[in-house]
Amino acid sequence: MNGDPLWSIFVNACLINNFVLAYFLGICPFLGVSGKIATAGRMGGAVMFVMLVSSTCAFGIHHLLTFIDAPYLKLISFIAVIASTVQLVEMFVKRFSPALFRALGIFLPLITTNCAILGLALFQTNKGYGFVQCLVYALGAGAGFTLALVLMAGLRERLELAAVPDVVRGAALTLMLAGLLSIAFMGFAGLGA
Repeated sequence: MNGDPLWSIFVNACLINNFVLAYFLGICPFLGVSGKIATAGRMGGAVMFVMLVSSTCAFGIHHLLTFIDAPYLKLISFIAVIASTVQLVEMFVKRFSPALFRALGIFLPLITTNCAILGLALFQTNKGYGFVQCLVYALGAGAGFTLALVLMAGLRERLELAAVPDVVRGAALTLMLAGLLSIAFMGFAGLGA
């Protein structure tokens, strides 16, 4: 078991090594869903839930596969758990919030292929975290993912009201904003050990 304190694990996953802005994982929903703050926040919540469930399952799967001496099945097992969890989330959102389901569109099923969630499962097992540390790591990664989405959505909403030259409208401006946010988050690197 890794001896890092829980607060350090959370801050590290949320700010210092933010999955989107430092590791560049989960860029598809980051660029696609970050048009409106409400949609970005809800997508972040869905990703955080999937991260928590995947983290819990990955912890158990890792120990089970280590026990039966079959670590080569780890990756495919993690992918199956993530896909199943996303299907559950998709059914839940479709049933209880059809408007959100329509707003998220194709990006909700794309959580299945979100490399941030698979990265979380692989990183936590490689770091040797205990069960509670895995949960805190998943919460921190999910909070960091949500923070990145909401920050980007806020900036994009503000820029809709600004006079931006045509040459940088759309994807060019979005990518420049993503780069600036990434540079800003690199400033948190001084907090880590």
